[in-house]
Amino acid sequence: MIINNETIVKDDDPRIRLKSEKVAVPLTDEDDTILKTMLTYVRDSIDPIKSKEQNLRPSVGISAVQIGILKQLVAISIDYGEDGKKEYLLANPRIVSHSAQNAYLKSGEGCLSVDQEHVGYVVRHARIKVKAYDALAKKEVLIHADGYEAIVLQHEIDHLSGRLFYDHINKEDPWKEDPDAVVIE
Repeated sequence: MIINNETIVKDDDPRIRLKSEKVAVPLTDEDDTILKTMLTYVRDSIDPIKSKEQNLRPSVGISAVQIGILKQLVAISIDYGEDGKKEYLLANPRIVSHSAQNAYLKSGEGCLSVDQEHVGYVVRHARIKVKAYDALAKKEVLIHADGYEAIVLQHEIDHLSGRLFYDHINKEDPWKEDPDAVVIE
């Protein structure tokens, strides 16, 4: 399976709006391979040489629907530099609780499946708890996330329900600020 900018399902393809199906846990070999391949894409996408050679767009996460597979599978790799790296290979992730407080990225969001720019704040929950099976940990996990990690998790979990980041942008006032929200630089 080759994943690159040409094979990513784009937002003009109706498949990106379909709901993904739960997978069996423990994972089948096929589902485990899909997750590992997705993680390789994310890791390689931030390497300038590999991304150019393989036609990869930079990413911190990808969901299976973005490669045309309607399964609840998500791969995430966030590199915090000296503070380390957070990686997840999640099956059937779901948000089980969230804060009342919102958060958004100051610069807005982007997506591998969206080529056109959609400007505005993508308002999400500032803190979330996600329950899932993590293939890296090989067990059910409860992830407590805030800040950028919470944004990334919500973005990828949205894909499993057929939602895209720009669905969250205020249509009348895309840059409307929320004075109580956490603004992430």
